[in-house]
Parts: sequence; C-alpha cells; structure tokens
Amino acid sequence: MKIDAKTLPRVMANPTAWRVILFHGDDMGLIQERAQTVVETVIGNKENNGKNNRKNDPFRVAVLDRETHTHLEEEATALSLVGGRRVVRVRESVDALVPALQAILAIEPFASTPLNTIPPYETLVVLEAQNLPPRSKLRHFIEERKDCASIGCYPEEGDTLEETMVRILKTRCVHIQPEALRWLSTQLGSHRAIVRNEMEKLALYANDSGTLTLDDVRVCIGDSGQATLEEAAFAATEGKRAEADRSLERALAEGVGAIPIIRVFLAHIQRLRRVRATIDSGIDKVVALKALRPPVFFKRMASFERAIALWSLSDLTQETATWRALEVTCKQTGVPDLLLCRRQVALLGGRAAYYLKQKQKSRCFG
Repeated sequence: MKIDAKTLPRVMANPTAWRVILFHGDDMGLIQERAQTVVETVIGNKENNGKNNRKNDPFRVAVLDRETHTHLEEEATALSLVGGRRVVRVRESVDALVPALQAILAIEPFASTPLNTIPPYETLVVLEAQNLPPRSKLRHFIEERKDCASIGCYPEEGDTLEETMVRILKTRCVHIQPEALRWLSTQLGSHRAIVRNEMEKLALYANDSGTLTLDDVRVCIGDSGQATLEEAAFAATEGKRAEADRSLERALAEGVGAIPIIRVFLAHIQRLRRVRATIDSGIDKVVALKALRPPVFFKRMASFERAIALWSLSDLTQETATWRALEVTCKQTGVPDLLLCRRQVALLGGRAAYYLKQKQKSRCFG
C-alpha cells in the first residue's frame, strides 16, 4: 500500500500493523532516520529497567546489507529467543528481493490470532532503498499488498523543511527566531542527515534551553561546506568563475562529496528557473522573487537578480537536465565524480560569463 503524507504519522506511530515497510526515495538520510524510528518503536529503546539499550539487540534485530540479502527469508521466519516481535532491517534493497518476500508473506499468521491482525511475535521486515523507479518490481509488489507499506522519502523544502528544523530543535527545548530559521533553510539544503546533524550542533550551542538568533546560526553554520557550496553556485550562475572555483575547492577541502555538490547547484538552478518562468509569464520580477520559498537570503539577493538577468528559461531548463544527468553518472561505480563536478561548475561559470559579455556588448552597441 502506498502511504501518503497524511497517513504517514499513523504508520510511523504503529508500524506493528504491517508485515513489510519499504522506505524509498532520493533522501537517504530520511530513509535511514525513518527506518531507525520504526525499529526503535517495535523493539523499544530500553529494557523495562530503563538501562539496557535494545534497538541493536541481535536476538530481536537483524541487519542485512547487499552481501547478505540471501538470508532474508531465513531471518524473517526465525523466532525470537527472548520474546517480542523481531525486526529484519534490509539495506540497499533491490528488485531481486521480491521472491523472498513472496515466500515470507505466503506464511499465514497463527490461527489463534484475531482475523486481519498481525501477531506481535511475527517478524517485521523494514526495507531501505534509494532511488527506486516507479516501475521497480519491489516497489510495485509492496504497493499492491494491503499488509505492506511503501513510504516515499524525498528532500524537504520550504515550509516543510522549516517545520522539520523547528521540530528537531523543540525536542531539545531550543527556540529559533523566524529570521534565523529562514536564513538557515537557505543554507543547509534538504538532506535529512545534514539537517539533523546541524540542528544537533545548534542545540548544543544554545545549551539545550536557549533561543537561537540569526547571529548564532551564522556563527555555527556560516562556514559549513553546504554554505560554501551555495556561494559557489551563486558565483557560477552570475559568471564569477574564479570565485566559484575558490568556494568549490573550500567545500571539497571540508569533505563534501559529489552528490551534495550536484544537489546544491541543481536546487539553485531550479530556483532560478522557477523565477525566470514566472517573470516570462508576465509577472513582475519583484512579485516573482517574493513568491519564492524559501526566500533568497537578503545578502544574496543582488547576486540572484544578476543571474536571473543573464539566463533565459530555455538555458536554465537545459542546465537542469545537464545536472540531473551528471547526478546519474556520478552514482556509477568507478566514475571520477569530483573531477566531473569541477568540470561542470567551470562550464556553468563559463556560460554565465559568456552571457554577461554578450549583454555588455548589446549595451555598448544598443
């Protein structure tokens, strides 16, 4: 069964109502976070005495990676030695798991259980899979069954991203001012693992009981690799090639990988394209910019406007397709992904510089 955003909270609160739960999508950090939440909900964080952590209990939790996928049926049909429901967490799930899942789900619940209920001692299978296409056999199989849940995990943005940040900070009794929240949402990107790590850092900075201001978050986050990538993206799209190269190299020195680089540049280009399309439809530029969510950080607004003036809608559409193709290429084994990213950033900056030069010429001879 395909789970929508409205139903998701109920599924996460009561995962024992399902036999298999599939988490799939673009955001691997969110996939892993939700899978871990389900495991902890089923197993429990602690023993009854409140001391022993149970979420990694080998008697109740089995974790399978790609090399051990063949053990899925064996693990899923094993009985718990200490009582309670077991969980099998399968990472890097692929279509080849479908036959094993069919065999597992063919086993009927115990006759003593009430009709249409899942016995508490039956094993729950939690599948993690990144970038499963809609035609995936695994995804189709899970979505067709009423006792299985398929949950998409995609990067959050805008108000949804801000709500996530506020919720994470609230668990640590930390309040963030609206201005700081808006700035933060433009800096961190949407990858859940990055967002959570930065929120934890901010909570420590606020001492778990304070209020975060714009100055506070800029001190903590301003020099992060993600923010440096934002600088590179803004510089490249307005033709400042040297500045873009310097910012990119700083981000690489901080350990930022190819996929985060692509995601930041792609998000920036898509935002430019959204505004450009709105302007081309006849809407005033000021109105188009104000409608953008999350809003552009005020210190980068001038750079964003310069880029809008340089790029046409068709050129931005072409760039979007190019960066998406680059992401697919960089996910292949053995590809020199960082080299390809450097090249693409240089090409982007070169195109913007060319457009700027053409614009300046037209002014001179116009």
